[in-house]
Amino acid sequence: MKRILLCLALLAIGTAVAPAAPTPTTATVHLRNDAFVPATVTIQTGDTILFVNDDDDAHTVTATDMSFDSKGLDTHQTWKHTFTKAGTYTYFCQIHPFMKGTIIVKDAT
Repeated sequence: MKRILLCLALLAIGTAVAPAAPTPTTATVHLRNDAFVPATVTIQTGDTILFVNDDDDAHTVTATDMSFDSKGLDTHQTWKHTFTKAGTYTYFCQIHPFMKGTIIVKDAT
């Protein structure tokens, strides 16, 4: 019986679980009334932004420098993008160029 308890104790020690790495957060930007809501989002490197088209019109989420592009998003469609480098990213809708937004990506601390 003591051997069984000792074996179980050793197994429990050997199977200790390391703490999980932090999960990147997901911010959400809505495409609503021909605007990005919110227009400016601040996130950390590794975070993902979910873009949701709540409008009756199709829209795109296109980086000014063309580093990312959602292509056309119809009503209720979504698209997400993970930002791996710190910086300020400006974007717009190619169909409605007056729609503009900014994503500020800061290094995770």
